[in-house]
Amino acid sequence: MRALNRLILAILLLAGGPAAHAQVGPTAEQSSQIRQAEVDLRDVDHALDARVDTDERAALRAKSLAAQAAARTAADQLEEQIALLDARVAELGPVTQDVAEAPEIQQQRARLAKTRAAIDAAAKRGKLADVEAQQLIGELDRGQAEQLNETLSTRVNSPLSPAFWSGLLASTPRDMRRVNLFVSQGVEQIGQQWRGGLPWQALLGAALAFALMFPVRVAGRQLGQRYLIGTAPGHRIRRSLYALWRVFIGTAAPLLAAFVLVQGLRWGGLFPKRWDGLLDGFVDACGFAAFTASLAGAVLMRKQPSWRIAPIADETARRVHPLILILVGIAFACIVLEAFNQAVGASPTAIAGWQMAEALVHLLWIGSFLLLLGRLRADAAAQENAEDDAADRSSTSAGLAVLTLVAWALVLTALVALAGGYVGLSLFIARLIVWIAVLAAALYLLLGTADDAATTLFSRHSPLGIALTRSVGLRGSLVDQFGVLISGALRIFMVLVALGMLMTPFGGGGGIGSFFGRLGAFAQGIEIGGVAISPGAIIRSVVVLTVGLALVRAFMSWLEKRYLPATDLDSSARNSAGLVARYVGIALAIIWALASLGIGVERIALLLSALSVGIGFGLQAITQNFVSGLILLAERPIKIGDWVRVGTDEGDVKRISVRSTEITLADHSTLIVPNSELITKTVLNKTLSSPLGRIQIQFSVPLETEVDKVLGIVLATFAAEPAVLEDPGPAAFVDSIADGRILFNCFAHVASPRDVYRARSNVFLVLLRRFGDEGIDIGTVAQRLELLSSDRAGIDDGDRKDTAPRPPAA
Repeated sequence: MRALNRLILAILLLAGGPAAHAQVGPTAEQSSQIRQAEVDLRDVDHALDARVDTDERAALRAKSLAAQAAARTAADQLEEQIALLDARVAELGPVTQDVAEAPEIQQQRARLAKTRAAIDAAAKRGKLADVEAQQLIGELDRGQAEQLNETLSTRVNSPLSPAFWSGLLASTPRDMRRVNLFVSQGVEQIGQQWRGGLPWQALLGAALAFALMFPVRVAGRQLGQRYLIGTAPGHRIRRSLYALWRVFIGTAAPLLAAFVLVQGLRWGGLFPKRWDGLLDGFVDACGFAAFTASLAGAVLMRKQPSWRIAPIADETARRVHPLILILVGIAFACIVLEAFNQAVGASPTAIAGWQMAEALVHLLWIGSFLLLLGRLRADAAAQENAEDDAADRSSTSAGLAVLTLVAWALVLTALVALAGGYVGLSLFIARLIVWIAVLAAALYLLLGTADDAATTLFSRHSPLGIALTRSVGLRGSLVDQFGVLISGALRIFMVLVALGMLMTPFGGGGGIGSFFGRLGAFAQGIEIGGVAISPGAIIRSVVVLTVGLALVRAFMSWLEKRYLPATDLDSSARNSAGLVARYVGIALAIIWALASLGIGVERIALLLSALSVGIGFGLQAITQNFVSGLILLAERPIKIGDWVRVGTDEGDVKRISVRSTEITLADHSTLIVPNSELITKTVLNKTLSSPLGRIQIQFSVPLETEVDKVLGIVLATFAAEPAVLEDPGPAAFVDSIADGRILFNCFAHVASPRDVYRARSNVFLVLLRRFGDEGIDIGTVAQRLELLSSDRAGIDDGDRKDTAPRPPAA
């Protein structure tokens, strides 16, 4: 039999072996990816042997990131192939000692082992390339940080010392000759091209630049406004999108205009090659200046206050606008002049002098802006009359005050550094403040737009929300909640991107590329306790949990609406079965989601055992109520609809959960009782064994009253009451005779304990009326009080006689 099984397995392996071997074998594409990554990493390693500047470092870093991504992807694909090979080897089973295998199986096992060794070697090469790339990236980041630290810590002669100015005057003649040479080369090139013919490329570029700068930009802004007015769903999203559109069109049009103009000049050959750095600087300056101006215009909306999304007063927008234009001019001039110094090859002393002037101009502008902001706040405080409004703005004013103090501290630090000769540090602080302000304004617009877009798109009243509620069956609140969650996720992502861009203009931290590189590394996941946690795994787990809960909900709908009504169970038993099924289904969905995250049942059991002590002490009451709830659902000593008494409270059981039981009292209030109280303490259940309620009436009549007549009146009254049942029938008994009166104890039954009070009242009303008509005295046994004189206080009770009491002696 074993030989037959081996023969069948060998035939199957021969039939599927080549296909499986071809499927799991190392592909040429993956091998070539790893080889190319290794070549690129060697090139980066050789390039780092020499000194590299900022631009070269950025290019080398991008090349290293690309090689790392390629090597990592290839290694992951090879690991998947290794897993497939291991599955094929497992199908062959272990090698049995002293048992000869079929030759075909031996060949297949050797072929699989050889293929696995080749794929494993290639995967290890990919992992090694991944590690090498990470090391090179770290080295590049350290070099970039060291270069920034060197720039910030470099000290020159203080501008307050004569040595600084003497050195600047000494280098001025040579710098002027460099400038003259640079300008003369450009003028000569322009003259040669004009003499050779009309540079139509330059004229065409200038015409296109003019068209983009003025007609196209203005028309684009107006077109966007008209479109948003006619189609946008609401004023919030309309204003946000219009502000974003103004920034886009206000930045793209001048940037394209500058690029087209420069390209026309280059195509026309009007400037020498040496001027390329200055022309590129001009394009960068136009782009940044246009972005700053359009961003300020979108935030301030000076001429369109109804479209303003920021809580800024009209007076504030009017007074801040001139300072923004000055900042735009300063930024444009600084970028162009910095490119000019690099193109000319200015001396270090001249560059230090220029950086000092730039830092001083920036600091003066920042100080002017802070002073204006302080005056605006003072004016607003003086005009504030409503105390409620002042309370609403207290938190915002406090935050603004803290930011103002920090800005003033940075300005003073930069001035001290500038006076001490740390020109690089002073310029860095000044540029950082301006860049943070620009970045914060852009982030403010993006956050508002993301929130408005997400909450408008995923709203119960939006077309998408209506489609989801009608087709999928989602509740409107779930659609709104999803919009809020999407808004929060987008805003968190934008904040992280802004933080990654914080040091981008200064060459620190790798810029936005470094941020996305770290984000990509994080996307690969981290390992915690042997479990790999990654965003993809988390998303997969959330999707699995959502699907599992949806399946539980669908099953519960079928169980409660289709299956349980077809059974003979009462409503309470159906509720118990539904609750148990729901909690079991939710538990299975959670276990399924944890399994998709990589956390198996054995890890869950280990976690529960580790938390058992904490559950025993910290969650003892919750655990006790949970177990008691399960006992109530299983044994059903109390069911939904029962009439129970807990302590002095009495009412209907309306709901039983695994933690507590809800009882509706007669005053329509709800008594929430922990399940442990119902299990461990005495509870009166009036409807557990029988749903009937009993009326009990007790009274007494004088001894001379006709007993049969009284019994007849009572039984007739019971029979006349509609709520009293015929089976079991009512009954009236003589309970006792005492103190000259006959005591009656009468009983009747009604359909429910809830009907006892009303029926008892009706019977009492009829009895009081009938006994009154018949002259029958009902009531309790009369009580007599005897007052004894002091001289008879010691007489025994047996010797006392029923005599009329005497008045006490005066």
